[in-house]
Amino acid sequence: MARSITKKNKCSRGHQSPISKKKSHSSTDFGHRNYSLYVNRVLKEVVPQRRISSRTLDIMNTLINDIFERISMEACSLMCFRKRCTLTPEDIQKAVYLLLPGKLAKYAVAFGSEAVQRYVHS
Repeated sequence: MARSITKKNKCSRGHQSPISKKKSHSSTDFGHRNYSLYVNRVLKEVVPQRRISSRTLDIMNTLINDIFERISMEACSLMCFRKRCTLTPEDIQKAVYLLLPGKLAKYAVAFGSEAVQRYVHS
């Protein structure tokens, strides 16, 4: 009997989801990260005399987690579409351009690239 050779997608090696559902110590519901500390720090830098309520922090945290999940899912689908198993910065940038509108995507990619460059050179 001859074996039928079918090309399988290397990206799906039995994994159920491209995003790990691993819980960390600082996790909230559903394994998402909590960004409230960082939102407070940025707010203090921008407007030192202002404060933010805990309900608003929860909404901001949900928004950040939702955008992060959307970008990561889109980048993963782009990566698998190109039949590669390595997520590159170009995949992330293209996912941001696909998900965010016009100038917002441009600024997000510019500030993200700058942050990565600062991290690499530090």
